Amino acid sequence: MDTLGKMIRITDLRSVWPHEANDFTKWLVQEENLTLLGDAIDIELELEERESSVGSFNVDIFAKEVGTNRRVIIENQLEDTNHDHLGKLITYASGKGAEVIVWVVKRARDEHRQAIEWLNQHTDNNIGFFLLEIELWQIGDSAKAPRFNIVERPNDWSKTMKTIEGLSDTDLLKLEFWTGFNEAMSDNNDFTRNFHARKAMPQHWYDLSIGSSAYHVALTINTQKQSIGADIYINDDKELFERFKMHKDEISTMLNSEVEWREAKKACRIFITTNINPKKRECWPKAYNWFLEKAIIYKEIASKFGE
Repeated sequence: MDTLGKMIRITDLRSVWPHEANDFTKWLVQEENLTLLGDAIDIELELEERESSVGSFNVDIFAKEVGTNRRVIIENQLEDTNHDHLGKLITYASGKGAEVIVWVVKRARDEHRQAIEWLNQHTDNNIGFFLLEIELWQIGDSAKAPRFNIVERPNDWSKTMKTIEGLSDTDLLKLEFWTGFNEAMSDNNDFTRNFHARKAMPQHWYDLSIGSSAYHVALTINTQKQSIGADIYINDDKELFERFKMHKDEISTMLNSEVEWREAKKACRIFITTNINPKKRECWPKAYNWFLEKAIIYKEIASKFGE
């Protein structure tokens, strides 16, 4: 049997990143490293700006969530957490109108962990605070490898429970439907290789990123018409919409469905529907399978005709 190596933790982060802004932040904004952070918090991140201005101050990293355009701020600290950075975090979040706030540190002190936990408990359902510790590990003479450990994250369950009181029966049904969809998604390996789950919400749509801020896949349920639909939603790009439309016959064949090409003043949609009633729980497995199949095909369409 081959001798196994021993993992050693590198405690001196500054041996790799001597300067917080000039070294660590520059490293983190590289696409593969921002993806590593995004995987840790289960949010697909797209860089907007490094050292982004907030009045007379600068937040380390300003990003957006791919597909939803939720604003994300990331503040780095290669030391133990302190009150100064906690204050900056809240100031920057306010100045940027951020909905996702990420604090990356060497070590989270207990009082600051409690503060982030308190913020997650007392902010509304659209705001989430993450506190993560960055670690470095090495096996023998191998390259040093980073690892993000989540110390605090939004308690989505407790926040969802806050929103349930006062919801209509229809909205409760939507919340339950998309919660079930997330479970079905997690059991489908083909799907999880292509998409990240979103938080289930009491609404008629569920958005999926397909790697571009210009468009995304939108899954919809219509309780009045007793049908479900799926589309590529193009935010504001008529030229891109026409480029897809040049291949409408092939797209219809790939989807095995009649396709509607809907054009509004700004947004455009490549839309299909099917008569599966989302109000009937016994129909949900069939609806989930349809969504999973069509979303993967839409990603193939985007890759083939949208580049």
